[in-house]
Amino acid sequence: MAGKPAPDVDSAAVQQHLALMQGLIVRMAENSRSCKLWCVTLVAAVLVLVARTEQPNHILLALLPAGLFLLLDAYYLALERAFRASYNKFVEKLHSGELQSADLYKLAPSGSILKHFCWAFCKSFSILPFYLALGIMAVIAWALVRGGVAG
Repeated sequence: MAGKPAPDVDSAAVQQHLALMQGLIVRMAENSRSCKLWCVTLVAAVLVLVARTEQPNHILLALLPAGLFLLLDAYYLALERAFRASYNKFVEKLHSGELQSADLYKLAPSGSILKHFCWAFCKSFSILPFYLALGIMAVIAWALVRGGVAG
């Protein structure tokens, strides 16, 4: 079969491709962390405003950014998992000798993003407990402010 020889494990192109993939994975993880940071900041700010104004129904405003950041965070985690799967597939091809030169130009996530998103949304320890705890905290704050207004 005529064609370009398979890239060598130690070639600069392979090493650069792996570095690009690792960079994408790190970027998705950092985006996920930023979602949590911004979410906590916004929810805390809303809860402080609600406590100062003693308007318990305004706590619903805290749930809006929490819900949006939940979706965004799950999406970033899904992309991270998909890129990790793509990275692992690339390394597997590299070590089995099945890697082609064309594989060096593919930086697409592997698998179904929807499948990874559903996993992240329902089963990830870094998503569900975090946002569930944030929602419970908002409900407790609502009850405390409501009790303070009624009492």
